[in-house]
This record gives sequence, structure tokens and C-alpha cells, in this order.
Amino acid sequence: MKRVFRTLIKTSILPLVALCTSYTTLAQEFSQAELDTVAKVREHARHSELSWQLVESLTTEVGPRLPGTENDKMAVAWAKKKFQQLGFDKVWLEPSKFPEWRRYHESGFILTPSKQPLHLTALGNSVSTPKAGLSGEVVMFETFDELIAAPADSLKGKIAFINYRMNRDIDGNGYGPAVKARNKGAVEAAKKGAIAYMMRSVSTSHHRFAHTGGSHYTKGVSKIPTTAVANPDADQLARLIALGKPVKVELNIQTEDLGEGTSYNVIGEITGSKYPEQYVLLGSHLDSWDLGTGALDDGAGVALTMAAAKHIADHTRPERSIRVVLFAAEELGLWGAKAYFKHYQDRLDNIVAAAESDFGADVVYAFESNVNAASLPAVREIAKQLKPLGIKYIRKNAARGGPDLIPFKQMTSAPIFDLHQVGTDYFDYHHTADDTLDKVDPDKLKQNTAAYAVFALMAANAETAMAGK
Repeated sequence: MKRVFRTLIKTSILPLVALCTSYTTLAQEFSQAELDTVAKVREHARHSELSWQLVESLTTEVGPRLPGTENDKMAVAWAKKKFQQLGFDKVWLEPSKFPEWRRYHESGFILTPSKQPLHLTALGNSVSTPKAGLSGEVVMFETFDELIAAPADSLKGKIAFINYRMNRDIDGNGYGPAVKARNKGAVEAAKKGAIAYMMRSVSTSHHRFAHTGGSHYTKGVSKIPTTAVANPDADQLARLIALGKPVKVELNIQTEDLGEGTSYNVIGEITGSKYPEQYVLLGSHLDSWDLGTGALDDGAGVALTMAAAKHIADHTRPERSIRVVLFAAEELGLWGAKAYFKHYQDRLDNIVAAAESDFGADVVYAFESNVNAASLPAVREIAKQLKPLGIKYIRKNAARGGPDLIPFKQMTSAPIFDLHQVGTDYFDYHHTADDTLDKVDPDKLKQNTAAYAVFALMAANAETAMAGK
């Protein structure tokens, strides 16, 4: 019986102990002293007013920051000065070219069956109507694909209108399908002979604000004015069209293409003590649309990434550097991000982790990675330290990252992280005149700041440098 018991221990229990010991060894990416520091940084950040002070300063003293405008230049100077005042070890600017565009005037009216104002806005990069405006009968489509399928010349002399309704969800998953009509709707409408293009705003709002956003033309296709109408106005147009009688509208859009402009990525770095050439990248974008003050998009992201790095520096010197990049001209097509990753294309392996905050200022509810298997023990430890902030761990290891990280992902197997924010009402305000400071909740902003501080510090101090798949 004793022999059987000893055999059982050898064949069953000892391998289990070895497995547990092996797992424990793998998981020991951080010392207890490091974890104690993480806890101190987390608690400091969740009670600090710094991120609120930064977003308040940016949106009040600078305001809207359309790329190339005087306010954009003020924002670059503001960011450089703030980085220096916060004590970042290195602060510098890197230029980015982009297509400069201005909005001067926009108005619209329903003419028949009765005259009614249309609340609308020109989409970014739109050409102008004639000075006196233009008018035409509206032809409605429910989806972008329906417009694409319309017969050739079927819209000759008419105005195309897509009435696609964006769905509301915590992760904003309705944005991608809706934004296709914004990007290329004018191109497809022009192919069918339309003289102008309108679309229901890419929005979940019931308020009468039109949502702007980037649009693009295609070489060889006529450029026609492209606009978005407020959701209640889109509903009004749909009801009128459903009556079965022609609906005619008038549009007057005055814009200007100013050719190639220059703005700057503004970069601040806390230099690492052990591996200074390796770094964690915290991103956000400094520019905004011109309608509001860019508080949610992306003033909050600017503020919390700057503050997160500052809170780390106040408590410790990370082993790897922490680099905060405030990207230029994101709204007009990720131009600052493209310039940044092209400039560093032969040194992208130095980025051990990257995350971007560009989804407003609601709470972070989940954490997700996209890294190789060897990095997962460190990821799990980060997730444990985020749990006190109410953040769950998504184990899929399929994070997609923010928009400014798209060029990074296209160029290499990038170690990308998502700190998923609640986005249920983000698209109520996105790209509108209603994107203002009062929409930012200071307590939620603190939670975001603490989450980014924990992530950045632990990614910088992991025993094994993290890497992409």
C-alpha cells in the first residue's frame, strides 16, 4: 500500500507541483516593491486633478484645433510648454504634412413642399457650392451599398441622400459601418450624376447637431459638395419623401482647399533607467474639428496620457522610457501618425507596448492585449493591478488599438493594447458643436488616467520586454 501511495505521489502530485512552480516562475514579472509602487501611482492618479486641469486649459485657452489654423499652432505651443512644465526629460516636435482645408459657411433649406431650415455641416475636405448655392430634388437611399447599386446617370441633376442609422453600443461598433458613407458617399453619388451629397450624421444622438468628419474624393471623379445633416432633420427628410412627392433642398457650402499644410506631432518622454531606447507609447491626437472645443475628441486623451506619465515620474524612474505622442492632423486622415511611424520605421521594435486614448472620457471598463504568447504573463499581472479600478480582463488577445496606431499595425507585428472605454453616448457628441468641456466628468477622467498610468508603468518595467505576435 505504501508503494502504491509513493507511486501516486510521483505520477500525479509531483508533476502538478512542478507545473504550479513553473507557472509561478513565469508570472514573476514584477517584484513586490514594483507592485507596491504601482499601487501608489494608481491611488495618486485616481485622486489627482492634473488631467482635468490639462483638458480644461487646452479647451479653454486654445479651443477648437482644426489642423493648420492659428489655434492649431497655439495648441502645439501649449503642448510643448506643458510637457516642459510637467518635467518630462525630453520634449520635441516632429513635422507632419497634411491637406489643409477650411470651412467658412454652411446652410441648407428644404424648399418643397414647404420652406424649412436644415441643420447640416460640411464634411471635411468638401468642395464649395456656387456662391449663390445650389438646389435639387433629393433621392434617398437607406444604405451606402444601395447608392453604389443605383443605375448610371440615375441621379443626374439631383442630390443623393443616405439615411443610414448608426446603432448605439458600449464599444461604438456601429461607427465603422456608418462611416463608409461619410468617406466615399460623395464619390459614389457623383458617379451617378449627382450635383451634391447629403447623409444622415454618423451619430447616435437625438439632438439637432450635425456631425462632421473626414471625407475623401477619388481622382477622375467629379468633386461635389458633401454634407451631413442632424438626425432629426434626416428624419424629417425621410418623412417628407415617404409622402411620395418631390422634395427639393437648397445647399450653400463655402469652403477652401489651401493645399499642403504643416503641423507637428508634439512628443514628451520620461527616459527609462535601464533600457532607455525601448519605450511604451501612449498616444492621443492634439487636433480637433472646428465646431466644438474638442474636449472629448481628443482633449481628454491628450490630458490623461500626459498626466499618466507625469504621475509615474513623480513616484519612480521606469526601466524603459514612456513616450507620450500627441499626433497631428488625425481628423483629416491620420497624417501625424503616418509621419511618425514612417520616421521611426527602422526602429519600431523599440516600442514594447502601445495604447491610444481617443474615445472620449467615460470610464475604462476592460483591458485587452494583442501580443505574443511570451508576453501574456506580464499582461495578466497588469490586468490584476487594473482590477481595483473596476476594469475587467478580456483574454482574447485581439486588441485593435486606436486610429493613430493603424499605420503602426500596418508596418509591423505591433504590441497593441486597448483600454476599452464605455462609448454608449460618445457618438451623441462626436464631431459636433456639442463636444465641449462640460461633457467631461472629472472623476471618470481620473479613473482613465490611473488606468493608463498602471498600464504604462508595468509595461515599462516588465522583466520580459513585450512584443507583438
